[in-house]
Amino acid sequence: MKKVERCILIGIAGGSGSGKTSFCSNLAKDLDRLKVKTISTDDYFREVKPKANAPYNGKEYDDYDHPTSVDVDRLIRDINHFISAKTFDVVIVEGLLVLYFEGTREKFDLKIFVDCPSDERLVRRLKRDINEQTFEEISSEYLDLVRHRHNEFVEPTKWYADLILNGSITPNKSLDVVSNWILNHQQNSLI
Repeated sequence: MKKVERCILIGIAGGSGSGKTSFCSNLAKDLDRLKVKTISTDDYFREVKPKANAPYNGKEYDDYDHPTSVDVDRLIRDINHFISAKTFDVVIVEGLLVLYFEGTREKFDLKIFVDCPSDERLVRRLKRDINEQTFEEISSEYLDLVRHRHNEFVEPTKWYADLILNGSITPNKSLDVVSNWILNHQQNSLI
């Protein structure tokens, strides 16, 4: 496999159900002429999740939305591996807390936050997870904990983003903007 000069690292964050995974997937398809690697932080959840009690009713949940739920050291090791291997033109890292960790944030050439209203994110979670959980389970977890963690840990990270995208609009013109930025950046790195 041909070595690349330098891979471009893109970080895509946003709330649960904001559209970051869809945007990431569409971006990878749009960049089909390049070698693209996508990393989802969902693959880096710790086996034992931290527990959290919901602020209003005290119900205990596995806390997927807390920074300690992610094995950030393993994530950074893997990112460093892809940087040094030089086998991919573009590495896209997506997840709730991608911009939360300074160790990941400092590596990205472009930091993106996909923003979307909370009611729309809840509806998307319901549609996505309804085959695995009941309506009551999904809505309770969101209202009891997820929205609070979003406000506490996810939403503030948008201020680290170079670009904030509207996750409500599809198809999204921002896909063209990001793709063109990557292609220009990649071409300039070859000069």
